[in-house]
Amino acid sequence: MEVQTRRSLAKKDIPQFYLLVFLYFLQGIPVGLAFGTVPFLLKSLAKETTFTQLGIFSMATYPYSLKILWSPIVDSVFVKKIGRRRSWIIPIQLVSGCMLLILGSCISHGHIFKGVDDAFHNRPRASVHHINVPLLTWCFGTLVFLCATQDIAVDGWALTILSRESISYSSTAQTIGLNIGYFMSFTVFIALNSSEFANKYVRSIPLNHGLISLGGYMKTAGLLYIVLTLYVIFFTKEVPHTVQELPISDKVHDKDKELGFENRARSPVIIEYPDHDVLTTENSKNIAYVYKCFMKILQLRSVRTLALIHLISKFAFQCNEAATNLKLLEKGFKREDLAVTVLIDFPFEIIFGYYVVKWSQDNEHNRKMNHANHKKAHTNPVFRFLIGDSGLLTPWQWGFLGRLTAALAGNYVVSVFPKNGEITSGYFFLVILQHLLGSFMSTVQFVSISAFHSKIADPVLGGTYMTLLNTLSNFGGTWPRLLIMSMINHYTVYKCVVDDGTAHILPKGSSIEMCTTTLRGMATIIRDGYYVTNFFCIIVGASLYFFFIKKQVQYLQKLPLQSWRCT
Repeated sequence: MEVQTRRSLAKKDIPQFYLLVFLYFLQGIPVGLAFGTVPFLLKSLAKETTFTQLGIFSMATYPYSLKILWSPIVDSVFVKKIGRRRSWIIPIQLVSGCMLLILGSCISHGHIFKGVDDAFHNRPRASVHHINVPLLTWCFGTLVFLCATQDIAVDGWALTILSRESISYSSTAQTIGLNIGYFMSFTVFIALNSSEFANKYVRSIPLNHGLISLGGYMKTAGLLYIVLTLYVIFFTKEVPHTVQELPISDKVHDKDKELGFENRARSPVIIEYPDHDVLTTENSKNIAYVYKCFMKILQLRSVRTLALIHLISKFAFQCNEAATNLKLLEKGFKREDLAVTVLIDFPFEIIFGYYVVKWSQDNEHNRKMNHANHKKAHTNPVFRFLIGDSGLLTPWQWGFLGRLTAALAGNYVVSVFPKNGEITSGYFFLVILQHLLGSFMSTVQFVSISAFHSKIADPVLGGTYMTLLNTLSNFGGTWPRLLIMSMINHYTVYKCVVDDGTAHILPKGSSIEMCTTTLRGMATIIRDGYYVTNFFCIIVGASLYFFFIKKQVQYLQKLPLQSWRCT
């Protein structure tokens, strides 16, 4: 028995692949702003911003993790003439583009997120210390809600716009597009928004503002949304090629000769592309049916196990990924230097995303070959202890261990921050390595689990099934944020020294602002809650992995596809 795996993207799928990349790129723009840029600006422009306030703003990202609640509606309600996915992608992207234009204009004029763009408009920056965080949360939460709805439709389209042999590359398109959008909106934007970065690396004459304002960037992004939506309206179809003509093969022609049709002309063979008839049944258009099937899926042991893994697996990294860079800023790490460390990640994320898919496929191919030949995979004891048997989720497991290592390194990087504030080249290189390890391993996990989701998703449910799996994965990284940020704030203890030399120990959970504004003194940290919280997350994460997650991952990746089906 021979098991084969296709190792490259089919040529016929290249245009659709690039379209998916651009659609996911648009999705990455609001994600980068809400998940990265706004918390970064809040902490860097107003150091009095507490981790609890940052935790409150993290609620703006919740729609991305709760989209499964309205996913069946997106999957079932559509205008047949426009198409099942285009019926949602077109209006949602138009609304998103308009909202980006409106929000960008409000930010530029100082109506929302006061102070962030003041330097670009020659306004004083005093108001940056009095930001209306709840209003900011509502505004970006609405934007993320629209982005999440677009994601449901695009995930579903990815299952039908690519042919079966190229379906695993939908995760590659998602990785490349989302990462580019995210890094443009977070990494690249933070660098170009910084006056220090622009003055140090770009300008010859220093100015008091960066190259790009937040309001200006959002307005530009809004225009991109509208332009790409117009392309989707006028230059795409729901199914790229309902039928496709191919020359008749020699094998078929020989069969004609056997049947006495030697002189029949070589006519084209009509083939369907892709298997869309299954995806547009009357049942799949019925909301009640989709919800019923959705509930049936949740009752499957395989899905319940995967859901639990998604909900608990990211707890280990949350403190490191949410707070390490912010702690560096708080200690005095320069904004432009931090932007450089993050910029270095960009090419690694794009280049290696493609190869992680092939890595996953190779592991699955080898596992099937060993199973078909009744052989046991040969692994050394260390590999077997850390990972177990190779499979489609092996890169995900290595990514987990890599992110766990990066979280541990985060404690070290923050603890050895130079006391005099002078950043040496050695320390700068250490920050780069720690950040590169964490972000690269995060990409490894993302690509691997996305490829796994594409493989197991039931095409009858299309976007709903993919959204369920992606939602569970996203929510696992969202629900701990408010808890983690509150823990950091709770376990941090400040000493406040006032003008007369009197020292006051502030109550647990107090902010720097209590010292600087209320007592008009100077605050110093005598116990940093970051270390306590991060170490707690690492211990919990390591215990979960070796006593539960590893065993369950081995079980899940060996299940037949029927174990994931509702039909």
